[in-house]
Amino acid sequence: MGSKAVDELIEASSGAHFSGFHIDDSRQSSENVDQPSVTGDVHKQPFVIGVAGGAASGKTTVCDMIIEQLHDQRVVLVNQDSFYHDLTPEELANVHEYNFDHPDAFDTENLLCILEKLKNYQAVDIPKYDFKSCKKNVLPARRVNPSDVIILGGILIFHDPRVRDLLNMKIFVDTDADVRLARRIRRDTVEKGRDIGTVLDQYSNFVKPAFDDFIQPTKKYADIIIPRGGDNHVAIDLIVQHIQTKLGQHDLCKIYPSLYVIHSTFQIRGMHTLIRDAQTTKHDFVFYADRLIRLVVEHGLGHLPFTEMQVTTPTGAVYTGVDFCKRLCGVSVVRSGESMENALRACCKGIKIGKILIHREGDNGQQLIYEKLPQDISDRHVLLLDPILGTGNSAVQAISLLLKKGVPESNIIFLNLISAPQGVHVVCKSFPRIKIVTSEIEHGLNDDFRVVPGMGEFGDRYFGTDDD
Repeated sequence: MGSKAVDELIEASSGAHFSGFHIDDSRQSSENVDQPSVTGDVHKQPFVIGVAGGAASGKTTVCDMIIEQLHDQRVVLVNQDSFYHDLTPEELANVHEYNFDHPDAFDTENLLCILEKLKNYQAVDIPKYDFKSCKKNVLPARRVNPSDVIILGGILIFHDPRVRDLLNMKIFVDTDADVRLARRIRRDTVEKGRDIGTVLDQYSNFVKPAFDDFIQPTKKYADIIIPRGGDNHVAIDLIVQHIQTKLGQHDLCKIYPSLYVIHSTFQIRGMHTLIRDAQTTKHDFVFYADRLIRLVVEHGLGHLPFTEMQVTTPTGAVYTGVDFCKRLCGVSVVRSGESMENALRACCKGIKIGKILIHREGDNGQQLIYEKLPQDISDRHVLLLDPILGTGNSAVQAISLLLKKGVPESNIIFLNLISAPQGVHVVCKSFPRIKIVTSEIEHGLNDDFRVVPGMGEFGDRYFGTDDD
């Protein structure tokens, strides 16, 4: 596996395109304002997944498969079809000329109200739309209780930016037009008793134009695109695994505003797969670990304070940008943290890097053995480097030393590749003003206090050494 390219790993039979996932768009920090202390659990919010796509693309099947595999989560399904406007008597008299695939056909304001309540853990009554009378409130509403995961399905859920902003993950089911038409003909003629001529007329006059004008263009907003819908079992399995990972990250990020998980893609997931594989060669392990480390370092640098700066471009125009933070240094926790130094030097020319050596005593104890830090470190922003955050004990020792040296807590950014939830809790509760930047949240720790699933002894694998 070591010589297999990441692209081959990702593309092998999956057929899924992943364009990136943002944990929380609204949580961009103001870099010149200290983070507030965490005095308890922040109000937990559910994880909202949007599933869009053309009519008969397989959205319902995808939703059902996701719900089935998220069996250990409380999940509620909300369908956009429940929020059609009531038809007026005139519209009802000419119902065959009414476009149910147009954005104006939906009561988006009511949908937004329902979603806001569910996100605030309030029970709601979701209307059932009666397609015979084309009205709501004819059938009893469906009572929905607060849930950990909300799945919103519908052809146009990505069309309104207000709805998009409420979604933590956006999935577009992309099925061939001929397949969608065949499914629609089968469904409408068999299940609804319509003649095929009426079905084709409706498709030509309303369904296809609406798809081209309003639905297909929203595909660009998707984080994940699934070809072939529910038939693509490999892609759905990957997505469910990704959702389960993100659910853990989502909860921790809501509790600790100072925790940042870099935007994950299947490219990043592929690199994680390679460096976690025990059979990966040292050469490939170092190559892909370096790529991930560089991403974490770049993301960490984005959380430094900045000042506005204007420059004159070669065209003579003035460009208003920002100036990099000048008072900066790195501190690596020896020895695995040293693996992150090259990426930091590549991003910050001439940066000073200090070192801290902490010896593990037994299962939990930690002892500071050695430190060499810049003399003026108290005047600098510090990037603390350690690829693994496990129990958090080493991190607490390192951060405590920096504080003793006069470094303000809010000037410390802790960079690592993977973080165990236990370590996140320890560090964030002990030092609520520091920032943690990681590429993935782990499942937890085993009985030996090792991170799982983890990647083994990082320093040994990176530097090619063996403690035995």
